[in-house]
Order: sequence, then structure tokens, then C-alpha cells
Amino acid sequence: MPALDVAGEFETIERLFKPLAHPEWGRGLADDVAALPSRPGYDLVLTKDAIVEGVHFLPDDPLDTVARKLLRVNLSDLAAKGAEAFGYLLACFWSERCGWPEREAFASGLAEDQARFGVHLLGGDTVRTPGPLSFSLTALGWAATGKTVSRAGAQVGDLVFVTGVIGDGLLGLKAAQEQLALAPERMEALISHYRMPTPRTDFADIVREFATASVDVSDGLAADLAHIAQASRVGVALNLNVLPLSAAAQAWFDDRVDPQLSLEDLASGGDDYEITFTAHPRHEDALRREAERRLVRLTRIGEVTAGQGLTVLYDGQPVPMARNGWTHG
Repeated sequence: MPALDVAGEFETIERLFKPLAHPEWGRGLADDVAALPSRPGYDLVLTKDAIVEGVHFLPDDPLDTVARKLLRVNLSDLAAKGAEAFGYLLACFWSERCGWPEREAFASGLAEDQARFGVHLLGGDTVRTPGPLSFSLTALGWAATGKTVSRAGAQVGDLVFVTGVIGDGLLGLKAAQEQLALAPERMEALISHYRMPTPRTDFADIVREFATASVDVSDGLAADLAHIAQASRVGVALNLNVLPLSAAAQAWFDDRVDPQLSLEDLASGGDDYEITFTAHPRHEDALRREAERRLVRLTRIGEVTAGQGLTVLYDGQPVPMARNGWTHG
């Protein structure tokens, strides 16, 4: 839509974002700050992600799904730390293509997920840019004092787990780019995962109780396990034989057209937004019970070993990885 149809910054805030503001702490978005009360016995946990058109989302992705993905990837970070999200700060860098309907669609996506995940907007900024459409979001959450799970607590002998499935982020991107040939319902499932991954907020309390180290799977399962290995100064062995796949990913794997794509690619593709974590073997039964109670698929994918760094195995043999996952400049 032409730029002349776009409302100004303050009208955008008043009409679209003020209804999303936290009823107490957001000050109606009429101030330059948000005011948060302290919460005795808890740490304030913060995370921040930015997404850019053509890099993190496709130019033809609907903006309501872009908004939902932006919020969800930040909620995923908090969940992997065992934190409970309550609010967020938002910065919108509107490109020339963003008229009022595009802004409305973005705000409606946020509204839908605010209701789903129980969070509110606390403040932020909105500007126009001649560059690509971009957004940045800072999510805030609470975790009991000293209980925020880090990457650095894995111990030799711990087991390695992952929630959900791996590979749908990569395959979803390829499906959205029409680079896959699968049944329509498979394609739709993969595209939906790519555009709107589901953060494991319902597993945050379990991570907080049982995990010795944890991270959300954003850069790629292999890369994120390598982060745990590095931070914890241990070795991590990942077993590709048990890599959990969705029905759509399994259908693709069983009938691959491109022999260059493999399990290694799915393990390094990124954009899955599951939680991978380490835990003592004595907690495995309890973890499985809690996962079943929450209807969360949980897979033991490896173990923590002596040494340092990530080892990827298939049929017990080391697999060379061309890359572990994404890195950001």
C-alpha cells in the first residue's frame, strides 16, 4: 500500500498497540517507560531477538504470522531457561510497503498470541525505514531466585533430551519456497511450523526442576548442543538414529528427491524452537511422566561425556558435519 495511506507513529501506537499494553505496568503506552514492581524471591529474566525480512521471514509471509513468530521465538528462549513470561518490549521498523492494513495484521497477530500465552506489551518504539521490514522484541519473565537454567551446568553422565520434533523448521522453509514435493496436508503442516513454531512454555517448570543445562533449538539442534558442550566444558554425543521427526518430515525422509539432504541437515537446519536439555539419569522416569501428562513428545537423543565438544553419531559411528547450524553476524 502506498506510504501516503500510513498513519503516523502516534496514531499507530494509539489505535493498534495501546490495546495490547499491560493493564498496570504499561502505563497505557502514554509514557516513555514501563514501571515494573519488584517480585520478592524471583529474578527478572530478559531475552531479545530481532527478525529481518528476507533473512528471518519471507517477503510474502503474512504479517500476522510474522508477529506471532517474533513473539514465540522469544517465549521459547524464556521457556528454555525455566522462566515464566509476562511481558515484552517491541520495536517496529516499517518499510515502505507497510500501509495501515499491514500494520493492523501485525497487531492482530500479537493480540492473538498475547491471549494464548498470557503476556502483554509494555512499551517500545515504531519508526519507518527505507530498508527491509524489521522487528525487534525483548521478552521479560520471572524465575525463582537462582533457578534460571543456564547452558553451563551439564555434567558427565547426564542424559540429553529434546522436546517435540526436529527438522520441521528447515523443511517448512523449503515448503514455503516451493522446494518440496509432498502431499498438500504435509506441506501445510511444515509451512505452519516454519511460520508459527510453538514455544514449549508448558515445559518451563519441568526444565527449571530437572535440567542441569538447557537451550532452545533456534540455530540448529547440533549447534545448540555444541553451545551446551562449550559452556559446560564437557562432551556431548548426539545420536542421529533417534532424531525425532514429524509425520511430514518422515514422509520426506522416506521419499527424498534430493539425496544431498539428510538427517544431518535436519539436525543443523534451525528454526525448530524446541528445548534441548541435559538431566541426571535418575530423573528420566519423572521427565517422561511429566512429558506424557503435558502431551509433549520427549526423546532421549544422547549423553554427556568426558572430553569437550559435540560428537554426532549414526549407527554408533561419528558423522562428519559440514556445519552444526546457523550463525549470525
